[in-house]
Amino acid sequence: MAMSMSMSVPRMLSLGRAELTLLGRNKMALYVSLLMPVFMVWAMRRAIGQFDLGKAGMSVNEVALTGAFGYILLFAVYQNLVSAYVTRREELVLKRLRTGETSDAEILTGTALPSVAVALAQCVLLVVAGVSWLDLRAVERPDLMAAGLLLGLAMSIALAAVTTSWAKTVESAQLVTSPLMLISVLGSGLMVPLEVMPDTMADVCKLLPLTPVVQLVRGGWLGGMDAHDAVGAIITGIAWTIIAGYSTRRWFRWEPRR
Repeated sequence: MAMSMSMSVPRMLSLGRAELTLLGRNKMALYVSLLMPVFMVWAMRRAIGQFDLGKAGMSVNEVALTGAFGYILLFAVYQNLVSAYVTRREELVLKRLRTGETSDAEILTGTALPSVAVALAQCVLLVVAGVSWLDLRAVERPDLMAAGLLLGLAMSIALAAVTTSWAKTVESAQLVTSPLMLISVLGSGLMVPLEVMPDTMADVCKLLPLTPVVQLVRGGWLGGMDAHDAVGAIITGIAWTIIAGYSTRRWFRWEPRR
């Protein structure tokens, strides 16, 4: 059945409240959502010191904190949502929801709302902590940062939904998220800015899903991103989101595999 695009805010909020209750009961999911991004930023700051950031024109703290937005999207949204979608599918929750008035888009979006709320709260705290305690400059282009974050949230939800089609069980959900997470950490500028990579490698990494999000957030916070680069990043991010959305419509599984 193709996913309906009609959306009801009250129904999505109701689903979101139910999912938030379940998230609060899942200690491992809370750990992944709240603590893993913090741990990754700490580990990343130690690793970044080994690179020559002079060419990038950024300090260790600037690279670490702007890259942290990517970790939040990966752990708090993408990985957490894959586990949530697979769990609800295996428990037949998704199948039961589809028998009512709730549309497919409402089900997926409503389930994602708690993860999105957690990610947004972490991003706000990240900016406040960076400016107040780590002496980072104030956000220079809030519009670019907001565009990058909103694009990243939409993309992460769509990628999480399509990734669940490869997870046969709840236990395998963590395994199927590993390729995208590893590629993003190594190639999307979270730890190593594209500016310090060889030109050919940087050109390839610009095409990775999370790269345009990191570029927009970093350019929005630190400045120095011209209109051409911003438009290119937005187009790349939108393209990945559309691809993931189309793939979800075609391959997302609403019932357990038997």
